[in-house]
Amino acid sequence: MKLIILDRDGVINHDSDDYIKTVDEWLPIKSSLQAIGWLSQAGYTVVLATNQSGIARGYYDVETMHAMHKKMARLLEQYGGRVEAIFFCPHDPKDGCECRKPKPGMLLDIASRYQCELDNVFFIGDTLTDIRAARAAGAKPLMVRTGKGERTLASAEAKELDNVPVYKDLAEATQVILMES
Repeated sequence: MKLIILDRDGVINHDSDDYIKTVDEWLPIKSSLQAIGWLSQAGYTVVLATNQSGIARGYYDVETMHAMHKKMARLLEQYGGRVEAIFFCPHDPKDGCECRKPKPGMLLDIASRYQCELDNVFFIGDTLTDIRAARAAGAKPLMVRTGKGERTLASAEAKELDNVPVYKDLAEATQVILMES
């Protein structure tokens, strides 16, 4: 099985420091929808791993998040794309759960569900928490400049990104993955 794991906010849709709280605020990065279409058509199983602490903070509820994902699925159909599963952490950062990135819980759950090792699985994100989670789970981290990517690359901790390939967006990362596979 060819598996790829994506972060959601900032990778697939535009992100906001004020959280994506409604279906109307969930606005796709068009090139990302196209990229997921390419991955799906190339036989990849596309799975999301996303922190959604806005649920714990009371900004939106699980039903609203599911409605956002239904919107995403509907839009992906236009590109022949599909997300197989969405793993999410609804907890507040102070909760100390094992599923919230940068801890590897969500990624390890994905590996368990799909009965695979993650050493050849890309995890594409836009923050250091994504990169740290990928490394902790043994996945192959890739970084995009969309979302919080540029801010992450300019941060003092950017040195942690040594040896992590950085791409303009999910479409560019996907093109490279598909050319190399």
